[in-house]
Formats: sequence, structure tokens, C-alpha cells
Amino acid sequence: MADPKGFLTHDRELPARRPVDVRISDWREVYQDFSQEKLTKQAARCMDCGIPFCHNGCPLGNLIPEWNDLVYRTDWREAIERLHATNNFPEFTGRLCPAPCEAACVLGINSDPVAIKRVEVEVIDRAFAEGWVTPQPPAVRTGKKVAVVGSGPAGLAAAQQLTRAGHDVVVFERADRIGGLLRYGIPEFKMEKRHIERRLEQMRAEGTEFRTGVNVGVDITAAELRERFDAVVLSGGATQWRDLPVAGRDLKGVHQAMEYLPPSNRVQEGDFDRSPISAEGKHVVVIGGGDTGADCIGTAIRQGAESVTQLEIMPQPPAARPGSQPWPTYPMLFKMETAHEELADGGGARVYAVSTTEFVGDADGNVRALRLVEVEGPQAGFKPVPGTEREIPAELITLSMGFLGPEKGALLQDLAEVAGDGFYDARGNVSRDKTYMSKVDGVFVAGDMGRGQSLIVWAIAEGRAAASGVDRFLTGETALPYPILPTARPLV
Repeated sequence: MADPKGFLTHDRELPARRPVDVRISDWREVYQDFSQEKLTKQAARCMDCGIPFCHNGCPLGNLIPEWNDLVYRTDWREAIERLHATNNFPEFTGRLCPAPCEAACVLGINSDPVAIKRVEVEVIDRAFAEGWVTPQPPAVRTGKKVAVVGSGPAGLAAAQQLTRAGHDVVVFERADRIGGLLRYGIPEFKMEKRHIERRLEQMRAEGTEFRTGVNVGVDITAAELRERFDAVVLSGGATQWRDLPVAGRDLKGVHQAMEYLPPSNRVQEGDFDRSPISAEGKHVVVIGGGDTGADCIGTAIRQGAESVTQLEIMPQPPAARPGSQPWPTYPMLFKMETAHEELADGGGARVYAVSTTEFVGDADGNVRALRLVEVEGPQAGFKPVPGTEREIPAELITLSMGFLGPEKGALLQDLAEVAGDGFYDARGNVSRDKTYMSKVDGVFVAGDMGRGQSLIVWAIAEGRAAASGVDRFLTGETALPYPILPTARPLV
């Protein structure tokens, strides 16, 4: 245990955010540096519980009490070893995960939980700065070839594990750069892309091969893929977005979030001087109250939007854990993310319990307004409240309402024909057994493509688990860790 009195003598503290007026003028990450003295105090708050429920909250099974103790003792080298033992990419999870581990922290029963995410990200950033993150190439090559389709967190985790097991791994990505939604879905201010590049450098040095601009199923068919490789891992994500089929949906200026966010990331990559879908000088409405909606808010503000309004059909969640969501479950709470702070500072609004009824256009076919109505909560079936209809200005609208499962393109269509009945589960995801193999022999499924839209920690955990299944399939045994993950669990 780090400090037996740490949780009594130190309050929870996080690094300060850069002032709003400063950070919205650039695209860099929003948090300021956090001193080692402050960090060791935060690590000291970990009680090293007899039953560490943070393990249950984390799909990766991160050894949280262990590396908290090591950080308190400033044994940084050993801390990164313990962190990497369960998590290939803590620089991603430490920035992007909503931290179900903190929701499950025992200290959170009657106090503020341990700042687990902040300790995690500081450990990995320190490790990179010190040069401790080095390639780990396999000592022996098996000669087996594995194709990984999709380069998001699930695909990258599976690829790294399989490469280290000695297999020849090729990662296929249809975009022009590796990273999936980490690259083009997550704004730069949330995670700078240099974090991806330095990890890819390590993976290339270990022997993983990356091929971009390849649309698997079209540029290379499913049959060709299975013929050329001994095993295939499908990790293309759940990229079929949820639409909003109301009047005016076809007006210019109404975009899916994943049509809007990638061009803005390409500006940061140097592909464009200005995004072809820009919020500059426009009244922006973001439909959807989740993380993707917050990403759209922060992006629109940095592009110079005239105003930004966020709409959410659900009622405003409570600020404190309700009795219906007891510890250690993950509670749905009202959060003030960095983008929301920027929204409030600029006079924008978050509007809850409303439903969009129509997009209104001008004479040129451009959206100019949005009509909405207040609704009664989910128990009432989102029934409209009479007399609450109104219209708000909207010249750019982003739909950030989540995803419905994997795209049923040529790749999955061809594999479904081979598999016959049962290739998809009841939710439309690719079904798999306990080893993560699909109904097609040698074809495995990891991440959102098999699980449905979920968290980055689940994606990495499933990538690691699928890699273990692939290794056993190819060699008859495996030394790779195999997280015991149910194939059907709630999103968090």
C-alpha cells in the first residue's frame, strides 16, 4: 500500500486545463503539466483494497493498485512494466477512456475516487520521454501469416500481440493513414496524433507491416485474404452510423459526425488549409450528447462558429450517482468535459429532453434552421410535449447519435455467404465463439465489429483476447495472456 493515510490526507486533484480563450485558438491538448509531487500524492490515495474493484471496472484488468504504489515510490521503470503487462496502449486509454475503473474505485463510495487515468497517462508519457518504450521483436518466427483488417485500437492491439508471438502480421487500413477513429475520429485537442506515430514506430520495428489505402473486400476479396493468410482478424469497428430520417435530412449542411470530424483532423495533418466542412461564422447544432457530440462542439468552436447548441433527447442526467446506479456500476452523470466548458464560456447551450422534427432549408437548398419539440423521458417513449415546438437557427448540423454495428459491405457479405446461418448475432454484429473465432474457420473478430459500439478499453482488451485465440489456432498453444471477456456485455 502506497500510503496508509494517503486517502485521508490528500484530496483528488487533476492537472489544470489551459484557459479557454487560449486553448480554442489552437488544436493542442488542453491539459497543463502535472508535477511529480502532485502525482505521487494522487497515487498515494490508492488504498490497495483487499478486493480492488477497479480491476472489475477495467476490461483490461489493469493492475492499478500495483502501479499506483510504484508511482508513489517513484519507481517509474517498474510502473510502466506493470502498466504494459495488461495494456498495449496506455497513452490512448489514459486520454480517451471514460474511466469505468474510477467509477468502481472503493474510495468513490463516500469520497472522490483515485485519479487513475491521470496516473496512467503520466506513467506512459514518462516512459516515452525516458526511452523505456522500445521494440520487443519476437525471438523466433513461426512462419504463419495473419491479416488484421482495421487499424483502430482493437486491430493494433491484436497486431502487436501476434507480432510478438512470432507471426508475420499485416494490418490493412482503407484510409490513407493508420489509426482508424483514433486518427480521424478523435480531434487533435483530445489526443495529439504524435502519440499514435510513436507507437506505430515501435510496432514497425517489431515487425508489424501496415498497408494503407486498401479496402478489404474490394481491393482484395475475402477469398483472396483467406487464401494468402493463415488467419484473419476482423477489427473494422462499428462504423454504420445512426441516421435521423426527418424532413429536410437531404439539405446541404446536415452531416454525420464522422463526415464532419475527419476533414478537420486532416487539416492538422497538413492535407488541407481549411476543412471543406467548416463551422466558421455559422450557427451550429450538434445532435447527440455523447463523447462524439462533445468532439463536434470543440471542433466547431475552434473553427470559429458563430454559435453552438447541443441537443440531447434524454433528460439531463444527475450530478451525483443515483440510487438506481449503485457503486461499483458505471453511472450516467452530468459531465463538464473540456468542450462543454468551452461551449458555456462562449454562450452556447446544452438542451436536454428535446427531439428534432424537421430541418428547414433556404431557397438554395442549404439548411438554415432546425425545428424541435420537448419530449417526456424514455419511460414515456419520448412523447412530444404539446406547445413546446420551436425553431432555432442552424447552418451546420452534425448527427452524433452513435453507431448501429459494422458496415455490411463486400467483405462481410462474402464471409456471410461462406458461413451460412449464424454469421451475425441478434444485434447485427459478427458473432464469435469464446476464442473470438467467427463462423468462418480461421476468421476471428475483435472490438466493436463483434461487440457493437463500446469503449476503447474494451477494444484493446478484445484485440488482446482475439490474438490469444489466433495464436492457439495457429500453433495449438499460446503464451499470450487471455483476458476472460464475455462476448456479450453492456457497453460499459
